[in-house]
Order: sequence, then C-alpha cells, then structure tokens
Amino acid sequence: LPGEVPTKSAEGASPTSISIAPTQSSQFVSALMLTAVFLEHGLTLTFPNGITSQSYVQMTLDLLDHLGAHTRAASDLAVIQIKPGLDAFNLDIEPDASGATYWWAAGALLSSATIRVEGFSNTTTSLQGDAQFPTLLEQMGCTLVSSSKGRDNTLAVRGTPNLRPIICDMRDMPDAVMSLAAVASFAPGTTIVKGVKTLRVKECDRIEAMKTEFAKLGVTVTDNLNGDEDTLSITPPPDGIDCSDTAPAVSFDTYDDHRMAMSLALLALRRPNITINDPKCVAKTYPNYFQDFARIYN
Repeated sequence: LPGEVPTKSAEGASPTSISIAPTQSSQFVSALMLTAVFLEHGLTLTFPNGITSQSYVQMTLDLLDHLGAHTRAASDLAVIQIKPGLDAFNLDIEPDASGATYWWAAGALLSSATIRVEGFSNTTTSLQGDAQFPTLLEQMGCTLVSSSKGRDNTLAVRGTPNLRPIICDMRDMPDAVMSLAAVASFAPGTTIVKGVKTLRVKECDRIEAMKTEFAKLGVTVTDNLNGDEDTLSITPPPDGIDCSDTAPAVSFDTYDDHRMAMSLALLALRRPNITINDPKCVAKTYPNYFQDFARIYN
C-alpha cells in the first residue's frame, strides 16, 4: 500500500543455536539475548572469534540473571546459553551511566565546583561499564565523593586545576571516550586511550570527528598509535588551550551525533566563545541536555 512499510510477516525459523562473527555493535547480541527467553527452546550463542563491547553483553546477561532467567555462560562469554521462560518481576532501573559521564567530566573541568550525580554511590556495584568512568577522572587528579543513605545515592566528582594525562583502556565504556578526550584536552601531556576501534562505526566515525573538531582548539588527536587501530592519543597544545576572554570564536560540528555534541560542549566550561552546531541531535538520548548544561555553565 502507498505510504506503508513494504514488509511481509510469516512464521519464522526457531534455531536453537547461532554462531556469531564479530559485530560492529553489541546491541545486536543484546537483542538476541533478550529475545531468547521468549523462544520455545531458548537459544545458545557462540562467538568463535570474540565478542564486541563485552561489558554491554555482560550487563545484559547479568540483568537476565537478576530477573530470574536461566542462563549459562563461559567466563569469556564465548558461549552463552539462555533457556526459555521468564517470571513476572519488579525492577528498579538504574540511571543511565552514559549520560552521567558528561556531568562527572564537567566536575573534572570545573575545578571550583563539585558535581553530584544521583543514583550512583560507587563504581563497583553498577552493571553499566560507563559507571567506571569516574575512576579514570580520579587517576587524572580529581576527587571522588560518594554518599549512600538508603535509596538516596550520589557519586560526585570534584575537579582540579592540575589535571594530569593517563593511559587507560576504555573498551568497556566506548561511549565515554569523547568525554574523557574533553577532559584530557586540559591535561598537559599526552593521554593514551586503548579499546577505541568501535568508535568508527557509531553514529559517525567518532575518531575522525574528534581529530577534526578538537584540532580547532589546537588539540591533537592521533589514531592508529604505533600501528594499533584500537588506540588513540589526545595531546593539548604545548602552551595549553587559549582560555582567555579574547580567544577566537570556534564553531563545532556535531555530525548528527548526540555524543559528539554533548562532549564538545564540555570544552566550553573552560574555553569561552564556543558554538555547538545542530544541538538538537542530543534528542536521541538526552533531549534536555543543554537545559541541564545551562545550570552549570558560567
């Protein structure tokens, strides 16, 4: 019919096992895992050549276990078996740790402020890989302050004017790489980040986008470090970014990528005269981001 999606629906096959090659995103794997409990015979997934973004797959598995699903998995997740059936459940949904990384990063950049994120009291109990992000900021010289009072939990980051570069592996939190890059732009020296190759197949090629946009402030982002496509470095200019009131205006492109927009905005917390193009792209995951950002800006 005109204007209708040209699809046909029919009873499909119900395989009991699937062998999966490395995927560009773990979202496909998580979708299969969530579907498996509703299949007549469940599903066994095997990954003979490894698994992409293992932390997100582990999070999905832990969630299914928490909900009472019957699962078995190898320690390296090379084989995951999920049996059919799921009982009714009650679940308190954790806040989005990916969205929280921007505020923790903001806390790192605002050396005179402490920014608290509700719903997290530490970085060890969360199922989400991105909840580990504050530990990287701690390595860069920031202070973490946690509070837990019953169900009222907060995890705060207190910044420092003397950020330091680090070497880290972010394969378990790839969505937070750009946030770390924003902080590293003000840390004298070179920050090295491993586990980044999946960034090329996100909403945009985030590695190329970072190279282009951060260069506008004199920050050098280098990929394929020492021939390793999974590693990049962030190096601010020798004399640091010009953060004076007379610094020339800079306009950042966002590539229709919500995470590029949110991370690039962080740079404006220290460097004035910045414009973010197409800010509405944040609507994909965080429609009110810039309203919240305005609460801490200036």
